[in-house]
Amino acid sequence: MEMNNLKNKTILVTGGTGFVGSHLVEELIDQGANVITTYQSLDPKSYFFTQKLDKKTVLAPVDIVNFERIFDLITKYEVDFIFHLAAQPLVEAAYYHPRRTLDSNISGTTNILECARLYPRIKGVIVASSDKAYGKLSKSKYVESDSLRGDHPYEVSKSAADLIAYSYYKTYGVPVVITRFGNIYGEGDLNYSRIIPGIMKSLIKDEVLSIRSDGKYVRDYLYVKDVVRGYLMLANNIREVKGEAFNFGSDDTFSVLELIRIVEKSLKKKLKYKILDKAKNEIPYQSLDYTKIRKKIGWEAKSTVITTSSRIYRWYTKIV
Repeated sequence: MEMNNLKNKTILVTGGTGFVGSHLVEELIDQGANVITTYQSLDPKSYFFTQKLDKKTVLAPVDIVNFERIFDLITKYEVDFIFHLAAQPLVEAAYYHPRRTLDSNISGTTNILECARLYPRIKGVIVASSDKAYGKLSKSKYVESDSLRGDHPYEVSKSAADLIAYSYYKTYGVPVVITRFGNIYGEGDLNYSRIIPGIMKSLIKDEVLSIRSDGKYVRDYLYVKDVVRGYLMLANNIREVKGEAFNFGSDDTFSVLELIRIVEKSLKKKLKYKILDKAKNEIPYQSLDYTKIRKKIGWEAKSTVITTSSRIYRWYTKIV
């Protein structure tokens, strides 16, 4: 397995100023890559700025929905690899603003793939998808061969983008890899409507946490640096994995209430919360089988909620 293909390469990370993107950019820089990232807004509290990554990257104010702008960027900087993370990432936002979600997640992904088709210098495209692409399947573990059956705007946007990505490989030979994952958490997530950032903020400010669901919704919880390691392993072995989809799962599969109890125990703190039970269009149970990626390139999650809670909490105490 190769792990040094990205040194001195020019890498485009769409959405690189966001939560996961920032950690990816940080690791790429550490590995000696030249990094360009698109953005639409900048937050001085973000991980991207607190780690001073803005001083080490090319920042391009480009919306991925604009094909001409993104193609000009890729050809101008002679991009070698693309990590496509830019998206409208929120289920609830998609419910209220479906058009923007579909534009970003479907048209934006198509634009990135079309750039890779037209510009043969690009050696690989890693597309960040989600377990939501599967929709509501009646089984305990989702595997990569399961049907993609999203039935609400966010899930549909992910199902469609996955199928389009595969079509660009199958039809044009674009070296694309699709990654699907559960709930990613870690330092730098400033979206406090998500459960772990919400828990941390409520604990630090001694506030009552509002839980949108009934507290019984189950998800895999995956630490952000495990995700980044998986992205890089796939990119470094693009010839062996192109044209495939991979689940990024973990053994941290909890309901919201179970997660709260684990964080409370780990931090030795008590959380105040209330159950709203008003979640719309969310899937009650999702967990990913990650046997395929473990066997193919040896990836598996190394961190757990228990082992990371303390350092994540410390990061939020400096930001909240």
